[in-house]
Amino acid sequence: LISYPVSWHFIGHLQTNKAKYAVRIFDLIHSVDSFKLALELNKHAGKTGKIQHILIQVNVAGESSKSGISTQDTMNLIKKISALKNLAIKGLMTMPPFFNEPEKVRPFFKDLRNLRDTIRSERIDNVDMEELSMGMTGDFEAAIEEGATLVRIGTAIFGERN
Repeated sequence: LISYPVSWHFIGHLQTNKAKYAVRIFDLIHSVDSFKLALELNKHAGKTGKIQHILIQVNVAGESSKSGISTQDTMNLIKKISALKNLAIKGLMTMPPFFNEPEKVRPFFKDLRNLRDTIRSERIDNVDMEELSMGMTGDFEAAIEEGATLVRIGTAIFGERN
C-alpha cells in the first residue's frame, strides 16, 4: 500500500493551539470556521513552506450545538481568508442536523450547494470551490445527489461506535 498516494483529512473542531500539528499532518482541513483559526493555520503553513488546503465549515442549520460559520457570514470570511498566501480554500463542509430519514437532510445539502455556487460565481482569487464535504453513512446518497464530492461513511466501514 505504500506505493499508493494517501491524502490525510482532518474533520472535527480544530483549536487554534493545535493548528501547527494539523498543518504538519493533514493535506486537507475540513473545519475552518473563523479568521482567527485561518491566521494560525496560515502562519504555520508559512513556516513549513506549505500551501494548506482548507474547507470552510458552514453551520447551514444554525444549530448552536455545532461548529461552523453562519451562511450569512461565509462570503465575508472567505474573502478575508483568500488574502492569506499560505492557505487555499478548496470548498465547503457542513454537518447538518441528524434525521433518521435522508430526505429530511436534503434541504441542508442543497443550501450548501447553492452557497458554493454563489461563492464560485464571485470568482475570488485563491478560492476554488471544487469540494463539498457533506453527508454521512445514513444520508450520503442524498448528499451525492446534491453535489457532495467528499462523504463521511465511517459507520458503514467500521460499524457503530460503542
